[in-house]
Amino acid sequence: MKRALIIAALAPLALGLLPATAASATPATAPAAHDLSWRITPTGVTAQFRGLSAISRQVAWASGSAGTVLRTTDGGRTWQNVSPPGVTDLQFRDIEAFDANTAVILSIGEGEASRVYRTSDGGAHWTESFRNTEPTAFYDCLAFFDRRHGLALSDPVGGKFRVLSTSDGGRSWAVLPDAGMPAALAGEFAFAASGQCIATSGDRDAWIATGGGAQARVLHSRDRGLTWTASVTPLASSPSAGVFAVAFRDRHNGVAVGGDFANPANGVDALGLTRDGGRTWAEPVTAPQGYRSGVTWHPWFPTVLIAVGPTGSDLSVDGGRHWLQFDTGTFDTVDCTRDGACWASGAQGRVGVLQLT
Repeated sequence: MKRALIIAALAPLALGLLPATAASATPATAPAAHDLSWRITPTGVTAQFRGLSAISRQVAWASGSAGTVLRTTDGGRTWQNVSPPGVTDLQFRDIEAFDANTAVILSIGEGEASRVYRTSDGGAHWTESFRNTEPTAFYDCLAFFDRRHGLALSDPVGGKFRVLSTSDGGRSWAVLPDAGMPAALAGEFAFAASGQCIATSGDRDAWIATGGGAQARVLHSRDRGLTWTASVTPLASSPSAGVFAVAFRDRHNGVAVGGDFANPANGVDALGLTRDGGRTWAEPVTAPQGYRSGVTWHPWFPTVLIAVGPTGSDLSVDGGRHWLQFDTGTFDTVDCTRDGACWASGAQGRVGVLQLT
């Protein structure tokens, strides 16, 4: 029944977003913005949640500033503070959960501020499984191929991005050799803004989002991080601009979002689309009207995308070619689950669940 209701709601959105004729490049009049909205859940905290991992309609995890980690098992009606003890000085910018009990969190920062913790009992206990000892490394985000295999990304060390690998679900990590990593551009780095600067699809493909240098690039690996190729995107790049998040529906179809966080209302050159696994990127017909730090595909609809940022949330129903803003609230990241639920999180303890209105 819930799935049928969502399909019924998205159908008019599709009609409003797609061009009126095949030759038209301008979308028809969009439907009312109240078709979709975020239901804000009461987290009871003011942390900024840039890390989010949604499991189902009932279960989700959020991580963020002041060492805060929350978990809900009742659809966001209540949240439990399951933060590791004694880490209020850390910023947990990314979290990857596998179920209601098992999760891996990443703290960001220079030197030993970059750490990984793991829990297998719903956050009652945490084990530190990695602490960075390289002074010039700065870890930004992590992603998993499955419950055992995952990668964590650091800004360049010695002129190349550094990648950690795990094959035991985050219990242990090893630095991958950088022989297959292309040289970083001058000033290039990854943005730890949404936990989505690295993404995976299938059991071997991974992508890295970059900015900060002369070009905003996406790096692609087909072998779980051993070798990488780089491609240039249409997104603007500067010390405050670039690709902030990538998401792939499969190994071919992907989207890159970003912009300039110093100018969040400017959406020019802030989104790119690929149909060949990231080898080439194209601009959309219309784009979100602002910087966007998070993006995800809806699991039920192969052409539906949701993007979020500090100035609003946007929907595309045609694979990213056209976009409609449906909310003006601030969020940093977004995640959808296999059972069709979509969650978003951001500043001031905001966590929302997508709903029909």
